[in-house]
Order: sequence, then C-alpha cells, then structure tokens
Amino acid sequence: MLSGPIPEWVVTVFAAVTVFTVMLSLGLGIVLGELRWIWQRPDPIARGLFSVLVAVPALALLVTRALDVPRLPAIGIVLMAISPGAPMALRRSLDAGGHHAFAPSLQIWVAVLAVVSIPLSLAALNPLYAGHASVTPGHVARQVFFAQLLPLGLGMALRHTAAPLAGWLEPRLARIGTLLLVLLAIVALIDVWDVAIGAGLRVASAIVLTTVASLAIGHLLGGPEPATRTAVAITSAARNPGLALLVAGLNSASDPIQGTVLAYLVISMFTIIPYMAWRRHIGAQISRAR
Repeated sequence: MLSGPIPEWVVTVFAAVTVFTVMLSLGLGIVLGELRWIWQRPDPIARGLFSVLVAVPALALLVTRALDVPRLPAIGIVLMAISPGAPMALRRSLDAGGHHAFAPSLQIWVAVLAVVSIPLSLAALNPLYAGHASVTPGHVARQVFFAQLLPLGLGMALRHTAAPLAGWLEPRLARIGTLLLVLLAIVALIDVWDVAIGAGLRVASAIVLTTVASLAIGHLLGGPEPATRTAVAITSAARNPGLALLVAGLNSASDPIQGTVLAYLVISMFTIIPYMAWRRHIGAQISRAR
C-alpha cells in the first residue's frame, strides 16, 4: 500500500469528515419537490447515465490503448473510469452552474447504479487484462451509502421537515465544508504530489485526454440546456477515487495501480478547473441576458 508523508488514517478520517459535511450541506439545499423535474424529462437523465457509466470507461480503454500505456498504469486509469459518482462532483457541478434539480438527481442515480455497474465492469474487463478482480455489490453499496446517500438524505429530510432550521444551517455548513475542502486539497496534494509527478508523461497525458474526452462527451450528451450540459460533463469527468481504491485494496492491487489512481485524482482535478470556469462564465452571461 502506498504511503505518503501524512499517516494514511489521518487522510482517510479527514476525507470522510469533509465529504460527509459537504454532502450534508448540499442536501440541505435540495427541495424534494424539485426532484420531480426528472420524471417530466427522463431523456437527459438517460443520456447522462450513459455518459457516466458507459461512455467514460470506453473512452479510457481507447485512450490507454492509443497511447500504449503500460498494463499496470492502464489498469489504474480504467479502474478510475469505471468508478463513477465522485462525492465532490455534485459540489463542483452546482458551483459551475449545473442544474439545481437535475445535478442532484443525476448524482443519486449514478451512486445507486454504481453498486451494479462496478462489479459488471470488472467482470467485463478481466479478460482484457488477464485479471480476476472482483467486488461485491455490498462493498460498493456500503461506501456509497455512508459517503453520499446518508448525508444527502439527512440534509434533504431536514430541509423537508424543518425548512427554517435547514435554511439557517445550510450557508454555515457550506462555509465549513468549503474550508474543509481547501484543507483536504492541501493535504491531498502534499500526500500524493510525488506520486502524481512520478506518473510519467505518457500516463499523465492519458489521464488528461481521458478527462477532456469525458468532459466533451458529457457536454455533448447533456444538452440542449446549458445547465444540464454542465452537470453531465462534470459528473462524467470527476471519477470516484474512494471506490477505485476500495476495489484496488480488496484485490491487493500493486502500488503502480494504486499510484495511478492517486495521480488520476490530482491531474483530473486540475484538468476540470478550466471547464468549470468557462461554465460559470456562460451561466453569468445567461443570467445577465435575462
């Protein structure tokens, strides 16, 4: 297991607290009635799920093959590609102007379907990499539930039953979450920077290309509304390192695979930033035009 300068348990606990706080604050801002929006427009959700669960893994396979990425780093890249629903994707999506009803719905659907999609993806990929990796739906479900669905659900329930309290708590918890995110980013960079830098040009290029292609396919399939484009693009590009490392740990994956997962986390994070800035600009233009 890879070990950075900061003890692994410290990073794990801090990340868990940060994710729970951010997801709880996001849940406080979700009105249950608004989620009915997706039942009136099922097509954007279907296209979003296709982008996140099918198109991105296919793109990762194509990119790693086209760049002739060595087997172990390629497995790390593909492992991230089949691990959807990064908890921070929803925060990034909403911050960049993602649709306030569609983005949470897409995040919830992706998280739920990951319970099935990851085991199936592993079974399909094993022959390609002469592997025998596996993960049970129960392992994935526990991670998804405690990291995302539980805090989101608690926040949504509080908003539904005690709206004034939720309204008071949401901005305060959001500020705490933002501070924790900044600190977590610093901790993560300190802990995995050497791994990310050491990934090598070919691996780094493959990660950047996969992330850019994921943004592009998500942006294309998320239309025609600008806000749904933003949500699908960011949800497609932001993969879930917690699930990827869960699968890697359960299958005793080698250090190069786990190192590539961490490198993917850092490199993709920086790759997504320009897209988020562009979508914020577009959203501001649309707001001014109204």
